[in-house]
Amino acid sequence: MDIYKRGDAWHFRGTIDGERVRAALGTKNYKEALKKSKDLIADFKAGKRADKAGRDFARLSLADATKRYVEERKGRVAERTLQIDRERSKPLKAYFGQKQLAKITAADITNYQNHRKAKGISNRTINMDVGVLRQMLKRAKRWKFLNDDVKPLPENTGAPKDVLTAEQKALLFQTAGSKPQWEVAYWAAVLAVNTTCRSVELKHLCWKDVDFLEQEIRIRRSKTEKGLRTLPLTPDAMTVLSRLLERARLLGCSEPEHYVFPACENHRVDSTKPQKTWRTAWRTLRAEAAKRAGDLAVKAAALSGADKTRARERAMKPFLNYRFHDLRHQAITEMAENGVADATLKAIAGHMSNEMMEHYSHVRMAKKKSAVAFLGGGCMPVVSSSPKSSLAS
Repeated sequence: MDIYKRGDAWHFRGTIDGERVRAALGTKNYKEALKKSKDLIADFKAGKRADKAGRDFARLSLADATKRYVEERKGRVAERTLQIDRERSKPLKAYFGQKQLAKITAADITNYQNHRKAKGISNRTINMDVGVLRQMLKRAKRWKFLNDDVKPLPENTGAPKDVLTAEQKALLFQTAGSKPQWEVAYWAAVLAVNTTCRSVELKHLCWKDVDFLEQEIRIRRSKTEKGLRTLPLTPDAMTVLSRLLERARLLGCSEPEHYVFPACENHRVDSTKPQKTWRTAWRTLRAEAAKRAGDLAVKAAALSGADKTRARERAMKPFLNYRFHDLRHQAITEMAENGVADATLKAIAGHMSNEMMEHYSHVRMAKKKSAVAFLGGGCMPVVSSSPKSSLAS
């Protein structure tokens, strides 16, 4: 048994319990390679070694491994999860090509992170890419050799970005309701901003979860267990659900177990499956709202003599990266600004981290400060700058 260097990295070869073993140690440091080789031998003798299936998987190229990995997960995870796996594996396949999983080192993964970062990709997206790769390396029993040397990129886990003003919000929804092809995305957006529901919660809403008499909906599928809750419905939400029910009856999809947002592919509706996404419609209508905001700003700038280009950019910016999920933050912020208590916010929104609650506490205080800003003035007498003059009087 010995370790040897191939290129910049150390490798192990030898026979353990009668079985010939070759393995990349995933490090350039000799002392660390010795330690990892001892750990490898100990794992083999303790029965923790990769089985034949794991070794076979490790010999696959990343492209072939991705295909098998996704196939193996069918029926075990949601369709949306499979879709994310496919999306996040595309840049991995483009970068690693036909490289075998067994030959991917920690340095390779770090280089991949730097490569994507240089292209302006967000840390969150890069971490999702590496997350898919990590799962495949675990499947190949390779991740334990790389885990200590691969670090996720820091993500912005703080407060959500600024929400839309009342005027911007009105423009967004006027735009969303202006074209029939955006109808479903528009209805979903109205429900989201009136209930704090996440996209996944709306997609898995069934008619049996809607109580028109009590004006409530019950969330049975969410991101976390704390997201399972019963929510009151506003008049706007009731109107949208009534329209959705009319649509469902026309399509023959109004049974209690049918989805409120049924799947639709190639103009064929399947009421037993939830809609996968409304991302394309949302992005298109969001871009149109940004264009309309820009046009209005240019007209106002022309009247005032301001810089038209800057006015357009400022007006368009709030819409360009406004995600569907931001409607949830919009709703929570509006409630916080109107003095809704923390316990009530949590009950309506479901799970919220301490960081998020702290953010909404700041939002609430900022609103209070704004409300009292006009108070005062004329209450205090003018005091001379000289202390002696006030004493003399």
